[in-house]
Amino acid sequence: MDADLLVKAFIAVAPVVLLLIVFDRLDAFNLISVREIGILLGAGGLFAALSFLANWRVMDGFPIGFSAYSRYVSPIIEESLKAAPIIYLFARNRLGFKVDAAIAGFAVGAGFSVVENIWYLFTITDANVSAWLVRGFGTAIMHGGATAIFAIVSHEMTERQAESSAAHYRFNPLLFAPGLLVAMAIHSTFNHFPHQPLVIMALTLLLAPAAIFLALIRSDHATQQWLAADRAAHESMLAEIRAGHFAETPRGKQIGAIAARLGERSDDARAYVELKTELVLRAEELIHAAQSGQAVAPTASDAKKFAQLEALELRLGQTTLAALAAPLGFTRNDLWELSRLRARVRGDA
Repeated sequence: MDADLLVKAFIAVAPVVLLLIVFDRLDAFNLISVREIGILLGAGGLFAALSFLANWRVMDGFPIGFSAYSRYVSPIIEESLKAAPIIYLFARNRLGFKVDAAIAGFAVGAGFSVVENIWYLFTITDANVSAWLVRGFGTAIMHGGATAIFAIVSHEMTERQAESSAAHYRFNPLLFAPGLLVAMAIHSTFNHFPHQPLVIMALTLLLAPAAIFLALIRSDHATQQWLAADRAAHESMLAEIRAGHFAETPRGKQIGAIAARLGERSDDARAYVELKTELVLRAEELIHAAQSGQAVAPTASDAKKFAQLEALELRLGQTTLAALAAPLGFTRNDLWELSRLRARVRGDA
């Protein structure tokens, strides 16, 4: 590999990867691990390869010329493919904060752009350094920014679901349509100016990161309010359980009725409710500490409690756990917090 190709490769790949690192370092909560970012980069690269095949097959059926195709058809295909892993993460409740969603989206877009640019490096060998400046600082940032903005809008659209009871959650694909349309519009707009590459590169480099930063700054206050409210509610609930008052509340009576039908396993149900509440609260405490800049880590006691929780879940069975879920009232946000703590205890994050 000659020096000229190395320079072009660096220009094509480095800007979007460096910007991804900046976004990750600005995440005070640090809830997406390097491993997870690597997986998302790989997923973006895989969907870039799929987009080559899809565009190649679909373009044959659209006799409208390459210019019109790149403006109106390829953005639909490419943004839909990039959106797929983000929609999967939302469906699996793996994205809690907007900053998580933005980083995940940008990582997928970055992986997509890296593979796309590497492909073009070896197929468009006569392109000069200026062309690769446009691709590295323009096209690549556009891909990352469009998917990050899709993820931010999707988080906004699904926020009400995340704040409601997880027991009543139903996946609704229509909630992702607005974000997808925004991403397609960004991509299509970028492709409308092939003859003004430096202007569109400059605008993309300025507007895409700025839009993401502004969205995250706006969400920071709401995130802190959410954490504080959840933490206070769970502290109160745990205090009521330990003081024996929770059994007299409407939710406590529902849980008591379920426990009474379990016979000798009734104590397991009550222990499960208390332990799960304690661990959700513990997860919130650690997230709040991280946001405050404190160096915190799960302890051996946390690992022991998760082992106890899993043993209780095994003894109670899925039917009983499903029956307890509604009166417990944990939200998808609560369960996401719990899953992040579980991952950290296991060393996965």
